[in-house]
Parts: sequence; C-alpha cells; structure tokens
Amino acid sequence: MADEHSFDISASVNMMEIKNALETAKKEVANRFDFKGLKAEIELNEKDKTITLISSSDSKIEALKDIVISKLIKREIPPVALSQKSVENASGGNIKSILKLNDTLDSDNAKKITKAIKDSKIKVNASIRGDEIRVVSKSIDELQNTIKLVKELNLELPLSFKNLK
Repeated sequence: MADEHSFDISASVNMMEIKNALETAKKEVANRFDFKGLKAEIELNEKDKTITLISSSDSKIEALKDIVISKLIKREIPPVALSQKSVENASGGNIKSILKLNDTLDSDNAKKITKAIKDSKIKVNASIRGDEIRVVSKSIDELQNTIKLVKELNLELPLSFKNLK
C-alpha cells in the first residue's frame, strides 16, 4: 500500500467530443423547420478555442446556442466549458455570436482552489503545477473530501479530477 495518495485537478475538455457535438448540432439545424431558408452557421476555431454562431436574429442565435449546449451535454461536456465572448453585427444584416471554450485552469482560479483547500483544514497538501493542481494526502478519504469541497466551489470551469493514485 502506498504511503501517499494524490490526484490532479485540471480544467480540460476533449476537443474531439466538441467537434462531434458541433457536427451533430449542424445536422440538427439543417433539419429544423424554424431554420429553413435562414442563414445558420456553427464554426469551430480550434486555435483560438472559440465557437462562432451566425444567424439572422437574436432569437435564432439563442436557439443555435441552446442546440450547441444540448449537444455538448450529451457528449458529457459541461455547459460551463462555454462563455459568451461577444455578440456583434455581421455582414448582410446577420448577427455573430462568439463563444469561448474555457479549458484551462488560470492562475486566479488555481489560487482560489488552493486557498479553499487550505482554509478547509482538510489534511492534504495542494500545490499549483502549471495549469494543474496536485493534491497529496496519506488518506484517500481526505482526497475524496477535497474533491467534494472543490466541486462545491461552483467555479465556471469544466473541472476534472485525474490520476487518483
């Protein structure tokens, strides 16, 4: 039996699952009656980690957003993985909405998590390692309590807990 147990906290999303969800969303939009004859585009920019929605009105943009989010949920990607970046007018009287993929644990959120862990008096050591947090303890129960605590923080990130050893 190991003397110390650990796990990593990160905020990551599976890009292949996002691609699959967006392809499914495009197929649904193509078959929906309320989008017949209207411009409705869903584009993924992997480099910038953004999803661009283009349609003719605010209500159609919201409908596209709902479709995309529902397809992401079916692929087990939480809705907090997306945040609204901007809404602007596009060419031809259309409206463009840009959604940002939140898939990195920035330093502010990492500090919030480690501070919450230290303030909770759970007997674990949490250290920031780049875009991950390593949590180490002698007790697996303490690690599970830490996972529960971090989930209760309700951060706007798709947190994942990996490498429980």
